[in-house]
Amino acid sequence: MKRLLLAIPLSMLCFAASAGPVDEARSLFQQYSSLEAAFNPAVADLYADDALIKNKRTYPTGQTREVAIPAVQYKALVRSAMPLAKTKGDYSTYSQVSYSDEGRGVRIKATRYAVLKKYESPLALLVAPDASGKWLIREEISESQP
Repeated sequence: MKRLLLAIPLSMLCFAASAGPVDEARSLFQQYSSLEAAFNPAVADLYADDALIKNKRTYPTGQTREVAIPAVQYKALVRSAMPLAKTKGDYSTYSQVSYSDEGRGVRIKATRYAVLKKYESPLALLVAPDASGKWLIREEISESQP
């Protein structure tokens, strides 16, 4: 019986140690989704300070505008916007989530549904570990509407 009790934690440790890149990406996206749904400004901490943030905004006239936002500025914007988003009930849900190993990280693709504005748009994240091994969002490519 003692052997069995010792074997269970050991096998769990081995499983955790063998988590691959896609498992790490799944875990990060789960954290991202949960923090966002809770309007927790800590979601900004999931982004690397040098992440590439690009958004293509499509206006009712059909015009589009693409913007690249420095990660440090984007993180500050996310932190400051969370209280207002909570007040308005402005959050997103995600479907059709897929993960693909890209060698330098994992690409996460999803369809984002903006609940307040009632539209769907694509979202692509590239996640990868930093020098310390912490998995972070290295790139976010998104689309939005006003």
